[in-house]
Amino acid sequence: MSVPAETLRHEPQALVTMTPMDMLARAVQSGADLDMIEKLMNLQERWEASNARKAFDEAVAAAKADIPVIVKNASSHNNKYADFAAIARAVDPVLSRHGIRYRFRTEQTDKTISVTCVLTHKDGHAEENTLTGPVDATVGKNPIQAIGSTLTYLQRYSLVQALGLAASNDDDGAAAVAGGVISLEQVEQLLALADEVEADKEAFCRYFKVDGIAQLKAKDFDRAIAALNKKRSAK
Repeated sequence: MSVPAETLRHEPQALVTMTPMDMLARAVQSGADLDMIEKLMNLQERWEASNARKAFDEAVAAAKADIPVIVKNASSHNNKYADFAAIARAVDPVLSRHGIRYRFRTEQTDKTISVTCVLTHKDGHAEENTLTGPVDATVGKNPIQAIGSTLTYLQRYSLVQALGLAASNDDDGAAAVAGGVISLEQVEQLLALADEVEADKEAFCRYFKVDGIAQLKAKDFDRAIAALNKKRSAK
């Protein structure tokens, strides 16, 4: 009696990818020696570190796309700049959404101060950026004020460099909104709406020909809101 061809067919087996942890568990179960177990543990650590680094890079790239233009809101010696408060207002909520936090570490000698900005991702990978400068010797500042001024300056620029940010040349927020990109509040509104309707943010940005939502032109804001609301109506 012949066997039906259907019974001889086998579905192709899906390839199973084993992680170093899987291999470690099998090695322990099979009674592997300590040398092999140690090698697998080291492999697991490198694997986790590699994945954490990839997650960090992706999170920083995504955050940079969402951070709005930072307006230069302060001036010194006829030069405008964005103070630390303005930078923090722009980046803090975006970094938090992407699982990134920052802190500063400080070292001081008799003549210089070094500030290290440490960026850390929720998966564990961290990177550092250090800047060093002399204590601010501006006339009229007491020693404590001179140290504080230098610390603020170095914190501001070490964070900006760590994130690869640039400040706007506009004199105020209104100018940025009127002739340039959307405001921080509008970025937050669009991101919240995009999350609510489960929009594909990459496709959304491609449609509006921008690298990130924070780069959306102010004149396109209403059209962007309408597009996202239309998606919600279609659900």
